[in-house]
Amino acid sequence: MPGTDDGGRKAGPPIHNALLRKLPGPDRDRLLPLMQHIELPLKAVLFEQDGPLPAVYFIESGTISMIAGLADGAATEVGLVGPEGLAGLPLLLSAPTSPFEAVVQLAGSAWRLPASECQPALLGHAAVAAIMLRYVDSFHFQVAQTAVCNGRHQVEQRLARWLLMTHDRSPGDRFSMTHEFLSKMLGVRRPGVTLALGALTRAGLVQHERGAVHVIDRGGLEAAACECYANVRRRYEWLAS
Repeated sequence: MPGTDDGGRKAGPPIHNALLRKLPGPDRDRLLPLMQHIELPLKAVLFEQDGPLPAVYFIESGTISMIAGLADGAATEVGLVGPEGLAGLPLLLSAPTSPFEAVVQLAGSAWRLPASECQPALLGHAAVAAIMLRYVDSFHFQVAQTAVCNGRHQVEQRLARWLLMTHDRSPGDRFSMTHEFLSKMLGVRRPGVTLALGALTRAGLVQHERGAVHVIDRGGLEAAACECYANVRRRYEWLAS
């Protein structure tokens, strides 16, 4: 049963999203009644590329892939969002649509803030706005670093980076993942993913089961990844500081 906080008020559900937890208490108390706690089913589309943005989603658990698609049907993941952040950033910048599609990669839950409430609730208060804009910077850095990584580094390094980023946002060492999905996330053909995953498996860094990947050696996986993983992680550590 719900308890009470130190002020004697009825306590709500626990907050796991890092941005919401970082807010000053009064700002968080003002924001939570405006939001709805929702489930995020696997493969659910939160919003489409170039489509309207219905809400901002503060991720509580699970991960969201931000995917850029081309006219020929090709698509590549350009960003990953988990409990450290939110999906729907263009709303903070007064943009009515998203340049990316947002797809649930690992099922979880989120706090949903309607688009109509976004600007006044998140940018109308200085302390909240400062935290949100730091996240904008961190996420944009991730997108830029991903572009550099995809253009310059080998598939095996990129796969190690991506597995580490997913592992950071996962509650355990094992998560559902298929070769087809990984090829889409990395923007490479399935044979390239198969070879790269096989190399990481032979090195004892991961185990690949049917439809899932199990991280065995986290330190070894970090050594196998390119510098891009560490660069992005440092930026998010700055956000959390």
